[in-house]
Amino acid sequence: MPFAEITGHEQPISLLQASVRNGRLAHAYLFHGEARIGKWMTAVRLAQALNCEQPSHTDSFDSCGHCRSCVQIVARTHADCFVIEPDPESASPQIKIEQVREIEQQFVYRPLIGERKICLIDEADRLTISAANALLKTLEEPPGHGLFILVTSRPHALPITIRSRCQGLRFTTPARTQVEAAVILKREIPPADAHFLAVLADGRIGEAIETNVAEVRARQKECLALVKPQSLTSSTAILAAAEVLAKSDRGAETLSWLTRWIRDLVIVIVRGDQDQLLHLDQLTDLQQYAQRADIDLLLTVLSDIERFQQQATRHLNMQMALETTFFRLREALGLVPVAVSA
Repeated sequence: MPFAEITGHEQPISLLQASVRNGRLAHAYLFHGEARIGKWMTAVRLAQALNCEQPSHTDSFDSCGHCRSCVQIVARTHADCFVIEPDPESASPQIKIEQVREIEQQFVYRPLIGERKICLIDEADRLTISAANALLKTLEEPPGHGLFILVTSRPHALPITIRSRCQGLRFTTPARTQVEAAVILKREIPPADAHFLAVLADGRIGEAIETNVAEVRARQKECLALVKPQSLTSSTAILAAAEVLAKSDRGAETLSWLTRWIRDLVIVIVRGDQDQLLHLDQLTDLQQYAQRADIDLLLTVLSDIERFQQQATRHLNMQMALETTFFRLREALGLVPVAVSA
């Protein structure tokens, strides 16, 4: 069944199913939580369940997933199910008032096929002020046959008036083991790659499923080359790498990868849970670094990187930030070259 295809989120799904069974489904919901963890898929699955031509006859309340109605909802061609989302091609994606007005006109009329009309609004936090005000009027006087599901990872960016007229359902990040198992099942990739993607995505299952393994493995390899002793012990190599990375606009990405690598090293030093390591396949190297690394200096480097990342939008000198990071990391790893006496 489609709801069973969703990784995690057992509690909000159970609440929705119980609301339908008891005839207490709200007229508007706000699905909120971290980005790409399954909120949108749950909204689509609920729309399918409410319009399914061959629904489950058990207490679970679910759809078949393959009838004409279920297929049309996924394809966005169902006569009674509408989707509003920002224009992905726009430089500043927004949901405009014209999109909301069009839905309002549709909701004046009763459903053509099922018992209700459903409007799914993705990235609802991108509603313009005028669009939000237009939607508010509909939410204040909702048609009895209508259901609105707003989906967002930034609920506080929505006007309080909109939030107050929706029943909120918070979605939490699925456990890493759940994401890992889902990636293995859906992508049929080796467990090592599934673990890597699950940890890299921090529980964002949509990201874990869609990420190109070869591409991120290549980036990982590039980052690992930067922390090799032969790279860090050479000041010339550090300065050259910082310049190349800054000029190629890969500085911010490099800092993010360095953050993950340093955190892994700290986990190894404190003998933490190795299943949380992104670079689990580099465990032997991490253990060797851990023997001489200074954890206090490593934590200082992490703080520096976080500060650099916060300044990234305020004319940060990326080349200098990278140089500083590499030199301080070299010191934290005990790789500072010994001066040769004359």
